[in-house]
Amino acid sequence: MESYIIEWLSLLGRWAHMIFGIAWVGASFYFVWLDNHLQKPLQQNDIDRGVGGELWAVHGGGFYHSQKYQVAPPQLPGTLHWFKWEAYTTWLSGMFLMVLLYWYQAEIYLIDPSVADLSKPVAIIIGVASLVIGWLVYDRLCKSAVAQNDLLMAAILLVFLTAVAYVLCQLFSGRGAYIHFGAMLGTIMVANVAHVIIPGQRDLVAAKKEGREPDPIHGINGKLRSVHNTYFTLPVLFVMISNHYAMTYGHEYNWLILIGLSLAGALIRVYFVKRHFGKASPVTVIIAAVILAGIAWAIAPKPIAVQSSGADSQALFAQAQSVVQLRCSSCHAQVPTQAGFAAPPKGILLETPEEILAQASTIYQQTVVTRAMPIGNLTGISDEERGVIAQWFESLPR
Repeated sequence: MESYIIEWLSLLGRWAHMIFGIAWVGASFYFVWLDNHLQKPLQQNDIDRGVGGELWAVHGGGFYHSQKYQVAPPQLPGTLHWFKWEAYTTWLSGMFLMVLLYWYQAEIYLIDPSVADLSKPVAIIIGVASLVIGWLVYDRLCKSAVAQNDLLMAAILLVFLTAVAYVLCQLFSGRGAYIHFGAMLGTIMVANVAHVIIPGQRDLVAAKKEGREPDPIHGINGKLRSVHNTYFTLPVLFVMISNHYAMTYGHEYNWLILIGLSLAGALIRVYFVKRHFGKASPVTVIIAAVILAGIAWAIAPKPIAVQSSGADSQALFAQAQSVVQLRCSSCHAQVPTQAGFAAPPKGILLETPEEILAQASTIYQQTVVTRAMPIGNLTGISDEERGVIAQWFESLPR
């Protein structure tokens, strides 16, 4: 019953995380687009009132007129809409999933003894520390002179994130490392909102109410952090779906693949931001495409040398079936016996000879090529047993 409850909590948590994430990303992308499309006000009285830019748009059968003040309007309106709960609820729902899946069930999804034989408390402490350290380092960089140079800031961040990805992949399962890397970026993004953007906006509002001159530094700092957030978005979105693609997190160089895909995502976002200004160069998209193509080529399955045992196909299948039933069927069964599973992952059943033969390619890909299964090597499959599966698969008619 516990596994069934966890399955439902996971479903509801993912659903909520996706809904809140769409709201946050949608609002973020829109305001970046809006800010980059503002034009000089057409009316002199708008300029005199402190309007720095405006934009006319049509959507859903209606006309919209957006204006942005250089600092703040002469008089605040009665109703002022804030955009913060989209970020907060996305982070809270994401952390709910982190706690439920990767910390509460760390022995399944986070710890892989073949990577590092960590105890559950130690693994959780490392996971929490990665989120805190990520924010502290990033925030310190933003408050230093480094932030004044965009290229230098990007280079230092790339080095830092590469180091984080490498360390996480040496400590956690590939899947656990990826999700903590994404959670660290997501934490940075929401901390930017909570500790920089929203406090700055509050001070601007308070200044107007108190009759003092608003400090324009809040707008400068807020925009800097918003720009960083928009470049973090696509890497985070990749991590959110990465658990479906063992070819990435299950690879020997999973940390390098993670950085490559994150860099490609950031470069693609750079292109679209520049495109807002009508100054888009295809260079960043070309570089991103080259990175993606390079990763696809580098991790493509290579032929695995299999020594012939002289056994016939039936004997090889019998050996492979024995391994699958011993190491895989406890999860991939109509009623899983492995703790933590209420249903077979992805609905794949590996109980009967027919089911095993139908999933031959998947079994080979997951246990031999990516070595991502059994997840966290819960059932203790050996290299020799992986070799048995490889030998059986290679014997199958093509």
